[in-house]
Amino acid sequence: MGTIQTRDYNCKDEELAPICNYAANGLNRDLGDFSAFSPNFNNDYLSGFRTRILSASDLVEPQSETQELKIITLRFHSTLDGLIDSLNRLAGYITLAKLEQTISLADFGIKYLRKSIALGDAEGFIQALHTINGNISKYKDVLKAQGMPDDLVARFINAAITVAEDKQKQFTIISNRKRIVQNNLDSFNGLYGQLNEILKVGKILYKTTDPLKVKEYTFSELKKQVHREAKPAPAVKKVPVT
Repeated sequence: MGTIQTRDYNCKDEELAPICNYAANGLNRDLGDFSAFSPNFNNDYLSGFRTRILSASDLVEPQSETQELKIITLRFHSTLDGLIDSLNRLAGYITLAKLEQTISLADFGIKYLRKSIALGDAEGFIQALHTINGNISKYKDVLKAQGMPDDLVARFINAAITVAEDKQKQFTIISNRKRIVQNNLDSFNGLYGQLNEILKVGKILYKTTDPLKVKEYTFSELKKQVHREAKPAPAVKKVPVT
């Protein structure tokens, strides 16, 4: 039975290359100090480190898959935004049919779908659409009597299909990336080993002379910096309410 290889690094796979990039930039800036400490640290060493970083980045985030994930994300938000008017119209037909005496907008799925759209919650969006499509089917005759067109019904059905399919594609891509990383864990652990070498020497060089630079050669600090760079700007999504 084969031995299961484990990660030497305490961060997400996709965070390792950006963390190493920060360290490479520091090494490039301070290469004179590193070279004076040991001749092992030279331009060839830096170049080799950058090459390993690029290789790791390509493995964990292939450009074709990254582009496909961006397309999926854009399509998801387009589907959400495109359903707001349809949702308001559906709520109008429910009111005209006086269905709220039988089933509330919350139970119909209207409020849950609005919340999911506002939050950009794919899982909640799919669940809410499942509820709404079930209730549209159940009360279809009553709603159609108030003027609800077939194309409105189709919009909710198609939105559910599109988002579910894209969610599966996204899952497949992310799972494939995890498998690729696992199959190349030696390379990732090796990159982390070189990173550690740079960080250790950086701390030796600047521990008593430059506390600020010590932070730049501390793994936890570099990890925080990657988190700050990756964190999206807060956005408020307003959903019209009828």
